[in-house]
Amino acid sequence: MIQIDTITNTPKYRQIIDAVVGAIESGTMVHGQQLPSITELSDSQQIARVTVAKAYEELRQRGVIIAQHGKGFYVASTEVRTALNVFVLFDTLNAYKETLYYAFKASLPADTAFSVFFHHYNREVFDSLIRNNVGRYNYYVVMPHFNEDVSETVGQIPADKLLVIDQSIPTLKGDYAAVYQPFEQDVYNALVAGLDRIRHYHRLTLVLAEDQFQYVPRGIVNGFKRFGRDYHVPCSVVESYTDELVWPGEAYLLFADLDLVRFVKQVNQRSWKLGDDIGLISYDDTPMKEILEGGITVISTDFAEMGRTAGQLISERSRVQVANPGGLILRKSL
Repeated sequence: MIQIDTITNTPKYRQIIDAVVGAIESGTMVHGQQLPSITELSDSQQIARVTVAKAYEELRQRGVIIAQHGKGFYVASTEVRTALNVFVLFDTLNAYKETLYYAFKASLPADTAFSVFFHHYNREVFDSLIRNNVGRYNYYVVMPHFNEDVSETVGQIPADKLLVIDQSIPTLKGDYAAVYQPFEQDVYNALVAGLDRIRHYHRLTLVLAEDQFQYVPRGIVNGFKRFGRDYHVPCSVVESYTDELVWPGEAYLLFADLDLVRFVKQVNQRSWKLGDDIGLISYDDTPMKEILEGGITVISTDFAEMGRTAGQLISERSRVQVANPGGLILRKSL
């Protein structure tokens, strides 16, 4: 029940404390159960006796275990729940991230402490934030929004304390929790669901917004292109939005909110009818998109559900990986 990870930056005495508390919380260790002696644990895990003694003394002071002279250490209390201290690393702040965060926060106990950080798609910042905070929190919720392998960095976090959110990390080894979007299949299925309306237009153009703080997973581009091939729909991909890009009779899939605003202003200035003369799909739903121009069609996952699932996985100490539901929400703009 007590295993020491020599790779992680978490101090060994802290790993012992966490292992004992975790075993009690899960029911693996019960009231009155004897713990390994200091010598036994020291020898089996090849760590210093003073390290074990330090951990046992902290557990004793907290009332979790009791020392009986000449006999050893025993579980004294099963009331060991401590307030969660959660490290949250997002890419950047926007409306749907707020929806996710507040649903996540509401799903955990009221005394949970949250430290929220942002990497803004800067790999050095991402690496530094994780490296400098390993061992300081009960749980780590990480949004790895990069089109490159970040498994080595995220792998510094103990698997039992990690929750990967929104994007999966296929190369990351270990038994860890995740709630993620299957981007390629989601965008493909969403476009198929809107096929009848998409065929009203001559072409569908995906605008990546690479010049803005906007992350577009490769899976989305792959799903978009596969849809075009399978259903013989003319599809194109462009790196950034320009006014010259927009023409009546065509439809557009936009990612950045700034591009969305520019698009709507341009359509109104030219007296085109959105959803008829020209089509619009936006990615990631927000409350604003429900009412803007009578409703903007979106491809989106359910971010509130993602937050609730993340909280549930942490509360239950579950290490499963869950695909979050998503799809097309049809509104007037398409």
